[in-house]
Amino acid sequence: MWTYEHSVETGAENRAAIWRLWADVANWGSWNAEIEKVELRGPFAAGSTIIMTPPGDEPIEMRIAATEENQSFVDEAHFGENVFRTNHTIEPIDAQRIRVVYSMEIVGPDADELGPEMGPGITADWPDTMAALVAHAERG
Repeated sequence: MWTYEHSVETGAENRAAIWRLWADVANWGSWNAEIEKVELRGPFAAGSTIIMTPPGDEPIEMRIAATEENQSFVDEAHFGENVFRTNHTIEPIDAQRIRVVYSMEIVGPDADELGPEMGPGITADWPDTMAALVAHAERG
């Protein structure tokens, strides 16, 4: 298994705004520069599919594995028997602050090879993407 995690902090009043940005899949590209095109097939709920195309790359199909409104969602991409799972979570710090956490795990028979080979490239933009997400939420 391969894992990576990154987090950012913001004001607690931004929890619902962050959730709205996550649930508005069609507009992810407004705060995520690594998206050329994105499509949600179904509602923003477990079982629906997201087709995301990075700039200059082939589309990636992900399945929403779980959602908990204003708290978290999980997406999974399957590559053969390997699963690339990303958890997106909003955690309270105190009454005024929350932490937004993205964590990825790559599991499966080839995870020990795929993780170091592909994981850093997938997660390299997370600091910038998450900073943009929080900035959008803070602007309302």
